[in-house]
Amino acid sequence: MQNTLVLVFHPNLAQSKANQHLVKHLQQQSDYQIIDMYQLYPDGIVDVATETQRLLSCSHLVLQFPVFWYSTPPLLKAWQDAVLTPMYYLNYATEGALLQGLPVLLAATAGNTIDAYSPQGSNRYPLEELFIPLQATAHRCGWVWHSPFVLYHALKTTPAILAGEGERYLDYLRQWHNAV
Repeated sequence: MQNTLVLVFHPNLAQSKANQHLVKHLQQQSDYQIIDMYQLYPDGIVDVATETQRLLSCSHLVLQFPVFWYSTPPLLKAWQDAVLTPMYYLNYATEGALLQGLPVLLAATAGNTIDAYSPQGSNRYPLEELFIPLQATAHRCGWVWHSPFVLYHALKTTPAILAGEGERYLDYLRQWHNAV
């Protein structure tokens, strides 16, 4: 497997049930470079040069995060603004163009059930629709979008369910690698 960069955007990964468990499953594999972005940038100020080099050196990109109020955590948006803006608007020929065709996948956790993310549910919209701005970003960057991995009901999962979800995550990533 190639160099897969997993950027984890959880404000407190150490206290997370679901995201922490997913990361632990990935850490058992040697093919993943896992970066806890909030631990690295607790002040929210992203090192643009470092993050640009990280992107330029990966073969696959995973953005992992909990869904917050129908969106991403603030640091993910700050990362997009700080890193992608210069790569794609100021330094396209020397940076952004080099990432054409980069496979990208979202790995998201949601506190509510899948039924809540339906037209009849309390959240009204499927998560896939709420991820459209991220899909548009991937399209603008020339990345290859893959259907997101989503773990629903993340706050109420049992250890047995989490173990199964960790395995499902690894299987999903393997299938993704084989598909692109």
